[in-house]
Amino acid sequence: MHHLIDDYLNYLAVEKGASRNTIDGYSRDLARYAEFAGEEGISGIGTEGLISFLASLQKEGLAVNSVNRALAAVRGFYKYLLREKKADQAPIARIELGRAWMRLPDVLSREEMNLLLAQPGEETPTECRDGAMLELCYATGIRVSELIGLTLNSINWQVGYLVAMGKREKERIVPIGRTANDRVKRYLEGARPLLLKGRENDRLFLNRSGRGMTRQGFWKIVKKHAAKAGLGKRVHPHIFRHSFATHLLEGGADLRSVQIMLGHADISTTQIYTHVTRERLKEIHRKYHPRG
Repeated sequence: MHHLIDDYLNYLAVEKGASRNTIDGYSRDLARYAEFAGEEGISGIGTEGLISFLASLQKEGLAVNSVNRALAAVRGFYKYLLREKKADQAPIARIELGRAWMRLPDVLSREEMNLLLAQPGEETPTECRDGAMLELCYATGIRVSELIGLTLNSINWQVGYLVAMGKREKERIVPIGRTANDRVKRYLEGARPLLLKGRENDRLFLNRSGRGMTRQGFWKIVKKHAAKAGLGKRVHPHIFRHSFATHLLEGGADLRSVQIMLGHADISTTQIYTHVTRERLKEIHRKYHPRG
């Protein structure tokens, strides 16, 4: 099986342009799978064996996200083998395992999000910047890497949208909304020049030294204001993206539009948020219905 795995990883790198992190992760996952399959190889392991493999990863203590990545690695591996006619069948083709192993994403309610966004004031340059970053992150649902990669030319102020650079250097257009538009403008006009301190830098969001904001820097900003808000739950940067999608669907947005704004290549990735909204409805029913 190992030479087939090498062929697949080479295909991901050369033809699909997968990142180094993705290839390294898939390499580890598929090495585990090959070890689990043993001498039986790809032809000897069936649906039950695949389920046993995933269960063994959980028993080892792997996080849900890591098990999901292993599932994605094995699924992609078999799709490649079938397409290249290096395998006649795939145990994963007959079952939908994703839902069984997928954890529902963490989200904030609208009330919790409003409370969090209200924390940064505008008395200091850093507070003004923090508020603009949090507001823009929630308004657009962009990833943290996309947020910190924004430049002065990323936003079209006249039309009201930004251009985000997503995975594999794919660009997409996302509307900003009035609230985020106004807050980012105030940051640009009042706070950013003070943070820049006469230097030249085309990054939109800057740290105290006038350099581009980092992932770690934004993580600290989120953690700081979440603590001030006293939400009583773990708040991480990606929760803005999850909440953005969930609140859009709760408000009646169609799944295809949300997929485009999130930049998901496959709509099945976006569909996880429909499960979140259903869970939210069940929670409301349990809480308010007399027989809930």
